Amino acid sequence: MSTTSTTASTMSQQEMDKLIAQYDKESAVRQFEGPMKWLTFGLLVLFSVYQLSATLFLTLPPQIHRPIHLAFGLGLVYLLYAGSKKGNNGKVGIVNIILALLGVSVCLYWVFDYEGLVTRTGNYTTLDMVVGGIAILLVLEAARRVVGIPITTIAALFLLYTYFGPYMPGFLEHRGSDVERIIGHSYYTLEGILGTPLAVSSTFIFLFVLFGAFLEKTGVGEYFNDLSLVVAGRRIGGPAKVAVFSSALQGTISGSSVANVVTSGAFTIPMMKRLGYRSEFAAAVEASSSTGGQIMPPVMGAAAFLMAEFIGVPYLEIAKSAALPAILFFVGIWIMTHFEAKRLGLRGLTKEELPDKKEVLKKMYLLLPIIIIITALMMNVSAERSAIIGIVATIVVGAFRKETRMSVADILEALASGARMALGVVAATACAGIIVGTITLTGIGLKLANGLIDLAGGQLFLTLFFTMIASLILGMGTPTTANYIITSTIAAPALIQLGVPEIAAHMFTFYFGIVADITPPVALAAFAAAGIAKSKPIRTGIESTRLSIAAFMAPYIFVVSPALLLINTTFFESIWVMLTSTLGMIGVGAGLIGYWMAKLNPLERILAVAGGILAVIPGIESDIAGIVLLALVFGLSLYKARKQKGALQASA
Repeated sequence: MSTTSTTASTMSQQEMDKLIAQYDKESAVRQFEGPMKWLTFGLLVLFSVYQLSATLFLTLPPQIHRPIHLAFGLGLVYLLYAGSKKGNNGKVGIVNIILALLGVSVCLYWVFDYEGLVTRTGNYTTLDMVVGGIAILLVLEAARRVVGIPITTIAALFLLYTYFGPYMPGFLEHRGSDVERIIGHSYYTLEGILGTPLAVSSTFIFLFVLFGAFLEKTGVGEYFNDLSLVVAGRRIGGPAKVAVFSSALQGTISGSSVANVVTSGAFTIPMMKRLGYRSEFAAAVEASSSTGGQIMPPVMGAAAFLMAEFIGVPYLEIAKSAALPAILFFVGIWIMTHFEAKRLGLRGLTKEELPDKKEVLKKMYLLLPIIIIITALMMNVSAERSAIIGIVATIVVGAFRKETRMSVADILEALASGARMALGVVAATACAGIIVGTITLTGIGLKLANGLIDLAGGQLFLTLFFTMIASLILGMGTPTTANYIITSTIAAPALIQLGVPEIAAHMFTFYFGIVADITPPVALAAFAAAGIAKSKPIRTGIESTRLSIAAFMAPYIFVVSPALLLINTTFFESIWVMLTSTLGMIGVGAGLIGYWMAKLNPLERILAVAGGILAVIPGIESDIAGIVLLALVFGLSLYKARKQKGALQASA
């Protein structure tokens, strides 16, 4: 019997769903029975079928395709997501039905009057204004229900800023726009709600989310856990390393750090606690690793596709640039869990506690769809086609064995599940379109960038620091796609103005938007992990931040030295940066945990952290200084370890 299933039984599926819904608004859907259950199921399946058809067969103009995509999104959001916690009782209510029908109607208005709306651009009728105004309000409310208050508040403030421009203080002042122009720009152009974010949602993101749903249906999530147990389970402090490895794998297809925490943590956290890890540390390992999954290619919480579109580079370029920093992040967590296990004298799992190695290796074929989709992308197959190839490969590969074979019912459930998971992205990108639209209308992006640079006195490091703080605040409680859109449009332009390469600037803001999930006071991933570990949430968040030190250091590295992002660099330069950064992470990890080959005293810990930071900072001089310091601390700890071993042997 699989260890995964045995351990996971400590938390029922119902408890897992409840915990995910508590910290991840995108998962808090109504659970229907009877006709409404089948109606929503049918609409979700139809949504996926439409998206597949639009990619394979249909050639629709964006002013028709994107509103249809949004029509499905708004209609289903109002049916499946309650307006308040009290309303989440399995009953949809007449108000939500009206809102759902309104959401569909305002979108289909584009479809049925496409030619008229295109020809009367800038000269809209009263009906156009009413429909556009209702569409904006429905998008804001849908985003509030699914994504949360932060993005809705920011979008609403930007709309108010657009109108009240002449009354703004200082550099924020602008000439303002009337209501007609705001509505027209927000809903009847391809720069607002129907702009780039929704365009990416209606193409790349939806299909990759659907690919993830099909993979889950074949049982690949549980397989990741079993494979991780086989690879890392018997090592020192095995369960913590299993959490790191399985979360890295889950992150390649997952779009939610909270969902990743609960699905992996339900079996890794109890194992860690059972072997002797503190509750806060066990929860923090899972929270940090699961959050790191959002920066792991190829999916990167669906933000990679948005980044490619915003910057105007091929998707593969983004995935390639993200690879080394993501590896460095997981190396950092792995190192710290190892030192903590050595410090506490923890063992790995026994052979009896692990799944059968031969059985796990027999299921390696389940990884084929991921390998196929990455290969297709590397062969310059479009992201949409690659996702569809991956979906077909998942169905074919699943047919290899009876237990993973997908029936017609399984395929329909995967289609429905994929569409349901995409609803949060639809709401987030539509709402983000309002933000992006107001930025182009008012020029506030440039104003904020200049304000940030002025505040930092034009110094790059201070601008980076202020951008980090802004990204952490903007990313609090916001799902991956939404937080990237917000942080990249508001914070990234300041870095670009100071000469930081575009990919590095966008990655910088993206990283700190992501680690907001584990940074108190609003550390959703850490709080979800604390719910499983029964640990103190804030202390878990602090522990998660400590473990994720690589995520705080890597962005500064690749801004100063883009070699880590494989930008304008040679192979050997990238390898050198990766090696010295890894050495630096070993030193920082040893210093923060207080153990290397033996327990470190306070001075040795300070020297280890200092040496680690110097090794991480790009530059030959700093690398040499860091390596010398690390060699000194390592030598001292090795001497102490041998001395202790000799004393033990003598006493024996």
